Amino acid sequence: MAQTPTRIGLAGLAVMGQNLALNIAEKGFSISVYNRTTSKVDETVERAKVEGNLPLFGFHHPEAFVHSIQKPRVIIMLVKAGAPVDQTIETLSQYLEKGDCIVDGGNEWYENTERREKAMAEKGLLYLGMGVSGGEEGARNGPSLMPGGSFEAYKNIEDILLKVAAQVPDSGPCVTYIGKGGSGNFVKMVHNGIEYGDMQLIAEAYDVLKSVGKLTNEELKNVFEEWNKGELLSFLIEITTDIFGIKDDKGEGYLVDKVLDKTGMKGTGKWTVQQAADLSVAAPTIAASLDSRFLSGLKEERVQAAKVFKEGGFGDILTDQPVDKEKLINDVRQALYASKICSYAQGMNLIRAKSIEKGWDLKLGELARIWKGGCIIRAIFLDRIKRAYDRNAELSNLLVDPEFATEIIERQSAWRRVVCLAINSGISTPGMSTSLAYFDTYRRERLPANLVQAQRDYFGAHTYERTDVSGSFHTEWFKIAKSKI
Repeated sequence: MAQTPTRIGLAGLAVMGQNLALNIAEKGFSISVYNRTTSKVDETVERAKVEGNLPLFGFHHPEAFVHSIQKPRVIIMLVKAGAPVDQTIETLSQYLEKGDCIVDGGNEWYENTERREKAMAEKGLLYLGMGVSGGEEGARNGPSLMPGGSFEAYKNIEDILLKVAAQVPDSGPCVTYIGKGGSGNFVKMVHNGIEYGDMQLIAEAYDVLKSVGKLTNEELKNVFEEWNKGELLSFLIEITTDIFGIKDDKGEGYLVDKVLDKTGMKGTGKWTVQQAADLSVAAPTIAASLDSRFLSGLKEERVQAAKVFKEGGFGDILTDQPVDKEKLINDVRQALYASKICSYAQGMNLIRAKSIEKGWDLKLGELARIWKGGCIIRAIFLDRIKRAYDRNAELSNLLVDPEFATEIIERQSAWRRVVCLAINSGISTPGMSTSLAYFDTYRRERLPANLVQAQRDYFGAHTYERTDVSGSFHTEWFKIAKSKI
């Protein structure tokens, strides 16, 4: 039992909650913890003893838990999004007092956070929705934190967050006050959408190298290890390198080859694509990654489809052509990098569009900074993104930043070679292909959209604008066309 009030509380002791609580305690802040299943409380207290007699105190009852925290109280929740959050708030708020604060650290839908912040304010309570990225390891050793909502609430916990967040030597703690309302949750959602795109692009690079280049797992490990020393240096490339080196402990060969090709998801990628559609922001790379997860889930159907097409003469790989491995590896590296630029550009454009709609005034360069450490998409590449927004805070698209434009121009030939090779080999690279299409569409002054608009005016009288005269026009296309018959 805590002898004096603790600095902060944390409710929800699954692995993420436990690890974040231990991180906070390790940084010198006394913390009270609570979980509805009391065995989790005891487990966390025991871990605190084992990991250095950390100032962590467990409580089995919510009232004792709340009353153990110094005023104004700050309680972080790490529970499953949706109804469990509302239930936890209801349980805790009956013991809270005016000026106390609850921080939701889960992957919550941003409008739920805004609803809860308003409801809490009516009771005189403060509320933050805080994105937490980095997984279990990040929670324990330093995550990227994205708090949004009450600025007063943020100031009550800022000293803790600055120490608990990942620390990057050249740019500081990976946390900043994101903005008002549900901005913290929204930014974390888009972060996860970018993560979907990043993972899909890496998987496609793997598929091309393995299926066309015939690289072994050992060769793939060496390639990714080398890539992680250059422009692709990142957490995801690092863990991919590790994955290729793990042998199967239940049989022969490598574990990655025994993992079922069926990708799970928790919803943030879907939310990202839905928001992009709602805001009319093109996000094809992220959307392609989501579609790929949907298709991966059709494992039984794909097995049957493979049999049907094999009987028709279509094997897994359409052409078994000899390739120059070193040239292919170099081309795929460049294609992966160029595609990543497009994926991040789409995510940043989505964040900016929402910021404008909601009046959040989000700083895109600052988001790139706090993603440099702790989070899943941390990468050296984010330095370039921050520099781009430092050069021009109103940058319309990362593609037209001088540094990124030069890099894409230098890599576009290799990018096209990889996409063409994949198509001719019958290997789907939806992320790389749609990223290339996004680039080619964005860079062209004139598109065939004039024909689509003419069609819309023909059948629906939707009108059109002209290139040579201002105003809105409608043409009786049908009458004119038929009068000439």
